[in-house]
Amino acid sequence: QTKMEYEWKPDEQGLQQILQLLKESQSPDTTIQRTVQQKLEQLNQYPDFNNYLIFVLTKLKSEDEPTRSLSGLILKNNVKAHFQNFPNGVTDFIKSECLNNIGDSSPLIRATVGILITTIASKGELQNWPDLLPKLCSLLDSEDYNTCEGAFGALQKICEDSAEILDSDVLDRPLNIMIPKFLQFFKHSSPKIRSHAVACVNQFIISRTQALMLHIDSFIENLFALAGDEEPEVRKNVCRALVMLLEVRMDRLLPHMHNIVEYMLQRTQDQDENVALEACEFWLTLAEQPILILRFRIFIKFILLPSGKDETIPDSEQDIRPRFHRSRTVAQQHDEDGIEEEDDDDDEIDDDDTISDWNLRKCSAAALDVLANVYRDELLPHILPLLKELLFHHEWVVKESGILVLGAIAEGCMQGMIPYLPELIPHLIQCLSDKKALVRSITCWTLSRYAHWVVSQPPDTYLKPLMTELLKRILDSNKRVQEAACSAFATLEEEACTELVPYLAYILDTLVFAFSKYQHKNLLILYDAIGTLADSVGHHLNKPEYIQMLMPPLIQKWNMLKDEDKDLFPLLECLSSVATALQSGFLPYCEPVYQRCVNLVQKTLAQAMLNNAQPDQYEAPDKDFMIVALDLLSGLAEGLGGNIEQLVARSNILTLMYQCMQDKMPEVRQSSFALLGDLTKACFQHVKPCIADFMPILGTNLNPEFISVCNNATWAIGEISIQMGIEMQPYIPMVLHQLVEIINRPNTPKTLLENTAITIGRLGYVCPQEVAPMLQQFIRPWCTSLRNIRDNEEKDSAFRGICTMISVNPSGVIQDFIFFCDAVASWINPKDDLRDMFCKILHGFKNQVGDENWRRFSDQFPLPLKERLAAFYGV
Repeated sequence: QTKMEYEWKPDEQGLQQILQLLKESQSPDTTIQRTVQQKLEQLNQYPDFNNYLIFVLTKLKSEDEPTRSLSGLILKNNVKAHFQNFPNGVTDFIKSECLNNIGDSSPLIRATVGILITTIASKGELQNWPDLLPKLCSLLDSEDYNTCEGAFGALQKICEDSAEILDSDVLDRPLNIMIPKFLQFFKHSSPKIRSHAVACVNQFIISRTQALMLHIDSFIENLFALAGDEEPEVRKNVCRALVMLLEVRMDRLLPHMHNIVEYMLQRTQDQDENVALEACEFWLTLAEQPILILRFRIFIKFILLPSGKDETIPDSEQDIRPRFHRSRTVAQQHDEDGIEEEDDDDDEIDDDDTISDWNLRKCSAAALDVLANVYRDELLPHILPLLKELLFHHEWVVKESGILVLGAIAEGCMQGMIPYLPELIPHLIQCLSDKKALVRSITCWTLSRYAHWVVSQPPDTYLKPLMTELLKRILDSNKRVQEAACSAFATLEEEACTELVPYLAYILDTLVFAFSKYQHKNLLILYDAIGTLADSVGHHLNKPEYIQMLMPPLIQKWNMLKDEDKDLFPLLECLSSVATALQSGFLPYCEPVYQRCVNLVQKTLAQAMLNNAQPDQYEAPDKDFMIVALDLLSGLAEGLGGNIEQLVARSNILTLMYQCMQDKMPEVRQSSFALLGDLTKACFQHVKPCIADFMPILGTNLNPEFISVCNNATWAIGEISIQMGIEMQPYIPMVLHQLVEIINRPNTPKTLLENTAITIGRLGYVCPQEVAPMLQQFIRPWCTSLRNIRDNEEKDSAFRGICTMISVNPSGVIQDFIFFCDAVASWINPKDDLRDMFCKILHGFKNQVGDENWRRFSDQFPLPLKERLAAFYGV
């Protein structure tokens, strides 16, 4: 090839100016950084600015590496933003400099050049840079290690970013050459190169790329050759490859399965944590394959037996998955503030040594959980003999691993475990007061996994002793035990519900005392336990003495937290449950709580508007503040009912809701529709003037792609129609077609189906003339979705609607009359006038078809339905 014509030389003064900027941008001072950003943006106007940047990166060897690398990264950002505007000469200069310097002696510069190459490639330039792949592939054969490693680094990034296009006709199928080439490097002397080679091929397993499938046996053989590689990164990539092959080419692995299982067992105990975690994935994937269980015996033994190494004393976080109402609060792990509490176990190892071992055991326990769910009780004969030995072992480390396993299999093997629980639960309750904190914390978790069974037994047998001991653990001196106990207690509350009412004073006593004792992270879990308690016992919490205990500490925290503090989320969520449970008992506290929620919504909306108008000057708000505030307002409206009217009258909440209902974030819309429904029930006089604005928005949100948004919008429409009565008429066309479409969609979740049916029924109740003509299009799914819900007000109004519509359009129900009969029979005790409506329709139908036809028709009924209709309605 002739040398490129394009020769470019930097202007010395320009070069110095750019170097100066690069130096300044490494300053810790943010003001300086901001000015630098602006200057760099201005320099983008000069066509050869990017030449300077590549020059600093590749040619200016006298400069320090961080500065050269930074120059390359700024260039990369320019490529991302303005590549299509680069003049041709500049583009060519950058490309040739990249390829000539991929083998720079510095790993940092090589990596930067590699990132730059892949950024250009991902801008659609693989087509316009035809010599890139051939050139990189030929550089792999270079004698110079740096060149080979640099080229491989770039290829690995290209394979990750552009796997699809590499396997298409657009580029004339380069993988047919590249994959065999990569396989040759599995045996290279350098670990880094071996690792790159495996990582490159791994990108093409899941998509079953043809070029790889042709060489699959040679690939697997080469993987086995690397099994004992001394480089962790290589072992990790080998494990990753085997996990993916298990999913796509099980057939090819089967002959070697025994060796692979043994190998993965070793890797699951690898010194390198990342390798071990990668290997654990193998078990999770294997559990999903329908393979003989015998293969797992060795594996199960591994999980149960604590590793032989001394430093791996099992360090069990409280849980395989911590409990939170909303997953997003999980992220709030700040450092503990205040004084560390004394841990009672002075011989426990520091967290960091054991955390890797914990992740491994967590992963193994998760794998066991999956296996138990797949194989159910078939797993027990393999585990029980071993489990007995572990659970009653005198060494705490061994006992603790047994308790972990007992918890891991709880869900999958529950049926088979029942005969052993009367002996095991009391033993576990004793373990709650073990002198080792790790035993106490894992026991909390395992007991919570059996809470359902505990609650199904007479309360004095297990529930009372379990609750008593768990409450003591909530006040444990060890923070990790507090956390585990609080989480376990919340699970127990969910299962026990009103069974807890007799013990409320005692429970509140403990939870309130924990307020003074807990530090930051555990407070978040305590809020969850209190909120769940309120959800579980409901209005039983509304007694003056309980309110006196519970509200002062909650309000005290509420006053301490600033509006910007994310710790408000769990507290607001907790208060929402408490307000709903306390009902009128919350009145003394409602005004400041209401005001603050409205302010939070208003602040967030204002910040969002600023950010939309000038994104470079104002940062986007955290909308979770607004979502949680809307949810708490819903809780207030539900708990206070008509008592919220004054507060709504004195605020601009409806204007704010109008904005929230149109927010582009689905969770915001979801919460605002819930609030709309609750305010409609509580104080419709304030909502009514806005209905003309709200209804079109509700109509556009009946989109089942966003299940929860759609569900809440549907529910709100139903509540509004009950309040509007005949005035709902003009709005029916905005919503009816969507609702009928949703109720007929396959795979619609149950809750959405039920809400849709209730809302259609309610619309028909207030505007039968408008809805009844469509009866035939929805009557069948309508009946099947409502036959299983309990008698309640919503079901009542929906059935009144359906009866009214049938009287307007009787022919709409003829074809599906058996479904209507079945739905009517699902009522345990309808109100008298509703029963009369049912009676009238059933007898009307019977009289219309005549006795003979009715007998033939009712002979198709299942016996219980026949008996029920005869007994209740005399047909």
